[in-house]
Amino acid sequence: MANQKIAGMSMKGGRKDKFFFCLLEYFPEHERWALKSLLQLKDESGIDREDIVRNWIEKFEVKDLVVDFPLSEPACHPCSLDCPGITNCEVEEVKNINDLITELIKEDQRLADENPKRYEQKRNSHDEIDYSRDVFHKESHEHILSRSFKRRLKKGYLPYWNRPIDLWVWNFYYDQLLDLFNSSYDSFGNTSLMILSRFSYLRRHFPSDLKLYESFGPIILIELLRSGIIKKKHIQNFNDIELGIETRIDLVQKIEKEANLFIYDHDFEVLIKNPHAFDSFMLALSGMQSLSGMARDLPIWTRPKETSFLVPNFSLDKDKP
Repeated sequence: MANQKIAGMSMKGGRKDKFFFCLLEYFPEHERWALKSLLQLKDESGIDREDIVRNWIEKFEVKDLVVDFPLSEPACHPCSLDCPGITNCEVEEVKNINDLITELIKEDQRLADENPKRYEQKRNSHDEIDYSRDVFHKESHEHILSRSFKRRLKKGYLPYWNRPIDLWVWNFYYDQLLDLFNSSYDSFGNTSLMILSRFSYLRRHFPSDLKLYESFGPIILIELLRSGIIKKKHIQNFNDIELGIETRIDLVQKIEKEANLFIYDHDFEVLIKNPHAFDSFMLALSGMQSLSGMARDLPIWTRPKETSFLVPNFSLDKDKP
């Protein structure tokens, strides 16, 4: 991504829910990013929301947009074969992912058989979630699975529900997502037919040269947590009735400081009070890190060119692999 502007748009919510575009821009004279614009998209008398979107994109010359919406299809959607079932599927994508899952489970079993006592000690330590541990840079190639992750793998890969990127996300975030958000990641798990139709329609009103990228809010928050920018309490108390406001103020202030990001007071207030605005801000933040060369590299089997999936890296060491 060449230009120094990036927008985020969260697609969460139903047809009538209000959602936001968030634009971040880099100002080289100040050597920092700033939140340039927050657009609330809502029904207004006499104005089509599609025109509002396109006018905003063109006004700010936005060329890159990050969404929390699957940009590629699962293997089953375009498939026209006489289906033999998931186990016997010969579609390359499905076969590769099933083989990878089988290898992970076999490797885990091998380690358990070779040294049961050491295996249990290691697995117990894996079950104790350490948010400061960077799983992307393990010194050991041993792949001991936590109990929860192993149960997830045994449930299998559903090619009408999941994409290859799902397995990669499970591999590095499954336990943290379960602990912090009580959820997993499934490409189409939180995507209703209403949102599918809505995005398909809205997309036709985007300028033809607009590049779309995909990210996922909870992963962005986990990366902020792993980097030490925010703490576990920021995520746990984010929606708390009594502690929520103070938590969100502290959370946004820490992101603003550590990411060298400037936010105007009125935008700051919107981010604190409106979850939809905050979700879009997180997506734009993920894109900002990618523009700055601070994003995780995804393996080729995840089909990164198709998904354009962004995983930010908030490490201060930009040369870190």
